[in-house]
Amino acid sequence: MHLSRRITAAVLKPRPVSRAGALAAGERLAAATTLTSSLEYLTQRHQLRRGGLNDWNIIKDIQAASTPLTRRLLGAVSGERTTVALHAARVAVSTGMLLPGSSRWRGAGSLFLGTSTALLYPRHRYGTDGSDQVSVLVQTATGLARLSGHPQTQDAALWYVALQSNLSYLVSGWVKLMGPQWRDASALGGVMRTRTYGHEPSFRLTQKYPRAARFVAHGVLALECLFPVAYLGKGALARPVIACAAAFHTTNGFAMGLGRFVTSFIAMHPAVAYTAVPRTHPAVSDRDDRALAVALATAGATAAAAGVVAVQRRLRAAEGWPTSRRMTTRHGNELQYEVMSKGEGDKPVLVFCHGLGTTSEHFSWISETIARRSGYAVVTYARAGYAGSVRGRTAPYRLSESVDDLVDLVDSVVARDRKVVLVGHSLGGELCRRAAEQLDARLHGVVYLDSSHPAELNRSEQQGESARLLRESLTVIIWSLRIGAGALMSRPDWLECLPESYQARTFAQYCTPGTWVAARREWTAVEQEFRAFRGDLRRIDAHALVISAQQTTDRDPEQLLMHRELAQAHGCPGRRAELTVVEEADHEGLIVRARHGLQVASRVIDFLDATITGEPSHDGLAPIRRSSDALEGRAR
Repeated sequence: MHLSRRITAAVLKPRPVSRAGALAAGERLAAATTLTSSLEYLTQRHQLRRGGLNDWNIIKDIQAASTPLTRRLLGAVSGERTTVALHAARVAVSTGMLLPGSSRWRGAGSLFLGTSTALLYPRHRYGTDGSDQVSVLVQTATGLARLSGHPQTQDAALWYVALQSNLSYLVSGWVKLMGPQWRDASALGGVMRTRTYGHEPSFRLTQKYPRAARFVAHGVLALECLFPVAYLGKGALARPVIACAAAFHTTNGFAMGLGRFVTSFIAMHPAVAYTAVPRTHPAVSDRDDRALAVALATAGATAAAAGVVAVQRRLRAAEGWPTSRRMTTRHGNELQYEVMSKGEGDKPVLVFCHGLGTTSEHFSWISETIARRSGYAVVTYARAGYAGSVRGRTAPYRLSESVDDLVDLVDSVVARDRKVVLVGHSLGGELCRRAAEQLDARLHGVVYLDSSHPAELNRSEQQGESARLLRESLTVIIWSLRIGAGALMSRPDWLECLPESYQARTFAQYCTPGTWVAARREWTAVEQEFRAFRGDLRRIDAHALVISAQQTTDRDPEQLLMHRELAQAHGCPGRRAELTVVEEADHEGLIVRARHGLQVASRVIDFLDATITGEPSHDGLAPIRRSSDALEGRAR
């Protein structure tokens, strides 16, 4: 009993680290990371030359969107001789940083190492990792602390490193917790069996001792999610928590080949040890903790501002356009829709159905063009849960619910004496196909825009593998938005492709949790129903135009076969069924990029005109048509 008490006291007794000790340990560990990094790059100089993995003549194109000053600066340090000279200098400075000493010149050395790492990071795009980012953080903080010499500044720098350390573990742990593979402990074996980061002996151990593997996986989750407990009990838990974290990184370095991660992340631990001990301890009684108060106040103010931004975006996403209308479906769902054009009374009405996780505004180039340049009426709407549409049904969701909603929308909005053309992108195409079976005589045709196919998860290896990743990504996005991280979301590249008047409202929907909650709900049903699909598609007695994105079919030829089947399902006597591939277009760019959207609009108008004027239809499916960048017909 006496021995156990002594051991417990030794483990839990706070072991204070002085200010000078924390700075010295942090800067030396970070210097060891930089030394290792530069030596690795110097031994692989061939990767810098023409044709190498980091050939600057190729990877510099990634910086095309950077400012001219940034591109000039990166270009100045990216020549092979300059890069090698910088690494040689980093080896010399890092070696010097490992020697004893506490002069202010060490601060200049740390800043040089941190700055050069940041400059060389784009140069070594393939080969850099999180250890480089952590080194920049530690070296910048310790460098400024050394150069300052003021205890208050040094304490602020150490608090900065300590808080960043806590944040890195917290975010990593809680993101892992959202993934089912970490919760059921299968992730450990999954990582160990990969070619890039795997370790075969460790993988075999996880299979031989599954209970122990589960304990280790859950232990990693507990360590990362609960890392801040190091500050509880007057710092009594700091030593065991830091020791576990150090052991975790050392094991990763051995098993996963992430050697630089060992010294880079452990370099943050001295700051944690220094700040975890309460000021009542004599060794840290003069520590200035105002940085913590400032950080907490800043975090609170940021959270409040993020909340205001989130509310504003949610309201903007839900309010719709000034001309938006609403209707209620048989399931009690309230749909928000827009009549963009009433068209000519003797021509069909086009009803657009968007894809999973997207918006009706994604169709803007296509819908605007058709509304303005043809006599066809255009209706767009948001499915239940998206934009201002509200899901009132409480029963478990199935795709048939959205299909019924679409049919009810048509019955409510489109006059009984007018025909309907359903236009769907991605999942919206499959919903249109199913709704077509219910509309019968009211249906004139269906336009499939890079549409989903109910057999794609079974037949397409690419689609099947990405299904799990999509589900996990949707969960992460939802929780990130719910905690206010939407204020940090950057504008996606595709958003800039939309007409300017649509961008703000579309971005508001993109940053709203409801969009992604609806997307996850739909995706859950998609996985269940698509994986259960067997047999052939039902025949639909209506015209069909299937438009595929070239990049979709090039990456996965099975998609082209399935798109052909969609058209063949409409191959009834007297009906037109055509398949068009838009060159250079990708799945989303097909509808959001102006040049592709105008091509699609032109192709849709020409196709529908042909069905109305009675141009001779093909016997079966027409030959695949390729649409190039040259805008055709009415879109010229």
